[in-house]
Amino acid sequence: MKVAVVGATGLVGGEMLKVLAERNFPVTELLPVASAKSVGQEIEFQGKKYKVVSMDDAIAARPAVAIFSAGGSISKEQAPRFAEVGTVVIDNSSAWRMDPTKKLVVPEINANELTANDKIIANPNCSTIQMVVALNKLHERYKVERIVVSTYQSVTGTGKQAVDQLQAERAGQTPSNPAYPHRIDLNVLPHIDVFEDNGYTKEEMKMVKETKKIFGDDSIRVTATTVRIPVMGGHSEAVNVEFAQEFDLDEVREILRQTEGVEVVDDVKNNVYPMPKDAHGRDAVLVGRLRRDETQPRTLNMWVVADNLRKGAATNAVQIAEAMLKMGLLTA
Repeated sequence: MKVAVVGATGLVGGEMLKVLAERNFPVTELLPVASAKSVGQEIEFQGKKYKVVSMDDAIAARPAVAIFSAGGSISKEQAPRFAEVGTVVIDNSSAWRMDPTKKLVVPEINANELTANDKIIANPNCSTIQMVVALNKLHERYKVERIVVSTYQSVTGTGKQAVDQLQAERAGQTPSNPAYPHRIDLNVLPHIDVFEDNGYTKEEMKMVKETKKIFGDDSIRVTATTVRIPVMGGHSEAVNVEFAQEFDLDEVREILRQTEGVEVVDDVKNNVYPMPKDAHGRDAVLVGRLRRDETQPRTLNMWVVADNLRKGAATNAVQIAEAMLKMGLLTA
């Protein structure tokens, strides 16, 4: 199968190549696409060297699938051009997520909604993905009514520029091209993406809107505070979830153990709980610190951690392609 990876030289693009190889996706020809200045540069995939090609050359090659991680403006402009030649586009930016004509897919939850007519498919925000994966089966059993979520997000979610800033600051240097308006090392920034008129950031509102769309339930109330911390390799979330029905904690643990993509890490007597360093390089969503909210009924506290470049981006996108392949919606 001919596969294009748009944004192949970026952090997420590199992870997408790694995940495609690890999961043995049937790539017969790879088309790595990046900016004009990267065209001709070589990248390695499954022991072979491939030259980065231009967007126009990739479209002319008519790949079966194009996995995008190149920013919203590029996706808005270029994804329809791929779709016009019959390519299925799986887009990791926010460009198409809230478009009512496009599916927003987490395969464990709603891959069954995909059809042959879906030529542009949106990959959700990294923070949203790990939260809804953890909540999916609990929602089916108890029905989620309200979510209060606070995130603790890795600098890798911003990209290489942010990683460089953190490393420079940690080495006692002044970063030459900082990604953030303030220092990130030894600091915490309650600011991810731009602020909107309601005082929330765009990242916070993504979590609100995307959760409702993925679950197909506008009645779920969601409020979020998203925070950047000086960590590389994973996002963490404190999730407070109110259900319509009463729950039993032992049953909650069992449901989570049976939830696809989730690993329960919850043995506080032995100081065992999810941490970003343990999620790094893995696809599992780690869940722990399970306990009742003792201030109100039917409410659960949980701590959710995942590698934002993998399940939060690259792995979810590749899983969408795998689901379409399995359903006969992708042809070589």
